[in-house]
Amino acid sequence: MNILCFMFISSKFLFLFLEFSHAADTINSSQSISDASGTTLISNGGTFELGFFSPGNNPNRYLGIWYKDIPVKTVVWVANRLNPINDSSGLLMINSSGNPVLLGQNTSVVWFANFTKQASSSGVVLQLLDTGNLVLRDEQDGNSETNYLWQSFDYPSDTLLPGMKLGWDLRTGFERRLTSWNSPDDPSPGDFIWELVPQQNPELVMWKGSTKFYRSGPWNGLRLSGALNMRPDPVYVFSFVSSENELYYTYNVTDDSVIFRIVMNQTEYQRDRLTWIETTQSWRLYDTVPRDKCDDYGLCGPYGVCIISDSPICQCLEGFTPRSPGNVDWSLGCVRNKPLNLSTIDGFIKFEGLKLPDANHSWVNASMNLKECEVKCLQNSSCMAYANSNIKGASSGCTMWFGDLIDMRQMIVDGQDLYIRMSASKLGSNDGTKKALVIILFTIGVVAGVLVLVLGYLIYRRRQKKTSEKTEINMENDNQNEDQQENLELPLFELATIIDATDNFSINNKLGEGGFGPVYHGKLEDGHEIAVKRLSAISGQGLNEFKNEVILIAKLQHRNLVKLLGCCIQGVEKLLIYEFMPNKSLDNFIFDKKGRKLLDWPKRFHIICGIARGLLYLHQDSRLRIIHRDLKASNVLLDHEMNPKISDFGLAKTFFGNQTEGSTKRVVGTYGYMAPEYASDGMFSTKSDVFSFGILLLEVISGVKNRGLYHSENSLNLIGYAWKLWNEDKPFELIDPVLGESCNISEVIRCIHVSLLCVQQYPVDRPNMSSIVVMLGSDNVLPPPKQPGFLMDRNLLEPGLSSGDSGLTSKNEITISLLEAR
Repeated sequence: MNILCFMFISSKFLFLFLEFSHAADTINSSQSISDASGTTLISNGGTFELGFFSPGNNPNRYLGIWYKDIPVKTVVWVANRLNPINDSSGLLMINSSGNPVLLGQNTSVVWFANFTKQASSSGVVLQLLDTGNLVLRDEQDGNSETNYLWQSFDYPSDTLLPGMKLGWDLRTGFERRLTSWNSPDDPSPGDFIWELVPQQNPELVMWKGSTKFYRSGPWNGLRLSGALNMRPDPVYVFSFVSSENELYYTYNVTDDSVIFRIVMNQTEYQRDRLTWIETTQSWRLYDTVPRDKCDDYGLCGPYGVCIISDSPICQCLEGFTPRSPGNVDWSLGCVRNKPLNLSTIDGFIKFEGLKLPDANHSWVNASMNLKECEVKCLQNSSCMAYANSNIKGASSGCTMWFGDLIDMRQMIVDGQDLYIRMSASKLGSNDGTKKALVIILFTIGVVAGVLVLVLGYLIYRRRQKKTSEKTEINMENDNQNEDQQENLELPLFELATIIDATDNFSINNKLGEGGFGPVYHGKLEDGHEIAVKRLSAISGQGLNEFKNEVILIAKLQHRNLVKLLGCCIQGVEKLLIYEFMPNKSLDNFIFDKKGRKLLDWPKRFHIICGIARGLLYLHQDSRLRIIHRDLKASNVLLDHEMNPKISDFGLAKTFFGNQTEGSTKRVVGTYGYMAPEYASDGMFSTKSDVFSFGILLLEVISGVKNRGLYHSENSLNLIGYAWKLWNEDKPFELIDPVLGESCNISEVIRCIHVSLLCVQQYPVDRPNMSSIVVMLGSDNVLPPPKQPGFLMDRNLLEPGLSSGDSGLTSKNEITISLLEAR
């Protein structure tokens, strides 16, 4: 009898096992994938497999997806890139809230996929598709892509499979980008990144750390102007979608039997497109980027063009000569043979077959034709070149470039025409441009003549009145200039002085770039070093607003605020001259592998306290109450003694009297640092700066960006990760490992505590800066922190919470400072 019972029970287990094996592409809430048992998911067509693996010589275990029938194990997606499991305890399951959860030792949560859509009461299933996409869907909603609650295609690792999107959901600010493995044995994110930059002229950019490594050239309606691999191909087809709601690049294969993938190669720093060859049982390189030396970003410097067939490969454009004597250093680029003369009428020379310059300093108008674009560019002395922004069908659209033209190359095929501004004397040798110039001059002359005939009589009768008014205006302007000088209490620099100091705004003197324009290093004749902020020629900031900003900054005097030395307003140029900070900005240290080692804990704590004192001065001790609104690591500069100085007051708001808060319909700032009430409702106050300070404090402690933990456990951002560790009584795990023995544990834990108080969801719960300064400098007992705002990045919420529960909706979370001209 016992034997019969045993056989019956065994047969039931065997039946259940076979039933599960038959549906091996899907698990529901009652099933799981276990590392210990070796169970996996296999897509319906047998193309992909999901399970646990150890890469190379690394003994740690990861949950990933790979090609099932390819003998060379090729992993295309990894869930727990930043949080490996060091034994075989890994378990993938769907919890009671419908979230796929990866558990490790002691059932600790290693990773989970959260979603914001509402699932039906019948539950959800996790399914591996033949595309390599792991999707979470409601069983009642079918298998349509629009019904997915979550999908791995939205969170790529280092591989772009056919059908995946590389780019942005512009409605929510959600980005999909590739990040290389750190090494063949380590799937944690490396420093090699490929993304689509959402600017007016969008283009694909590769980054090596924080350095631009390669750019594809802007999208021109048919192709990316510097990409050779975007012509019709028999194996694959690509799509570039640029709409009001989405901006992305994707591709598909023309034959389902072809196995294709794009992968970021950290070892050789290149983007490889590979195809599997069955006969040789190996991956074959189909194409790669960068494809040659000319693809290296900015190789030939300003106004240099890279021609791969020439020797040297760097050449100057016609009308330019090398800046470096003997053509030794091409990174310095080229200079004009004939400088531009603003007192004469310039024109343009057409250069054919080029990869268009870097779009960082460009402006686009899709409705203009090429002729209108030429006239518009000619009217602005800072416009250095123009081209069609769209060459699909009838060429249309206008792109104008301001400042130096960099990263151009001669294209063998599919290059684009670029019209570069030249002096009138240079144009004399170009018959086509000369003819165009004559036509422009003739047109201007005719229009001017007609205006003279029509208005002559009125001008004659009102001459005396005009003269009188002109006199009054001149007197008023003189008074205004005197008042301005008096109010600013700052010297007004001549443009020529700044041009000499910065070597004509040479790219070699460029320190960085913010939302309103680049910053250059300069040296005055007396040897005094300066930093020059050059507001973009297409900045949205007007002359009066610029003057108001200068007056505001001039009134701020504190050792932890950057000092404004003067300004320059001449023609279209609006310049701010600051004291020079030799150690640049804080982000160059805490987010850099080498730089972070130079900041031990005492230095970091010194920086933290200095920032706090600077904010306290802005909020309370200055003559006006100032809300910075854009506090972040890149806006904290460091002097030669590593003293922090808060900079960039372009977004600052001034309050008078007892006013402590305000609102705006124009939410500007940096995504990842904005307080929830500001990002969602436009409400800002001193507590908005406190929230940003809390994030900055966490970044200084951990050495990790708030938005840099996309692939960490649970897809948490830095705030959510810190909150999770705090609740688990493990805050020490947040500390930057490089701090080592210099770390004062109690002091660091106190700083983490203060940071969590600063990032609480509701402004009323956050301390003010005077309290924060006291907290940092004392051992008093601190109140327990409440739940932070924006626990999750990428629109993710805690299990069981709806957007209405926590206020974490992200519709207005997406303002990015680089998209908002000053």
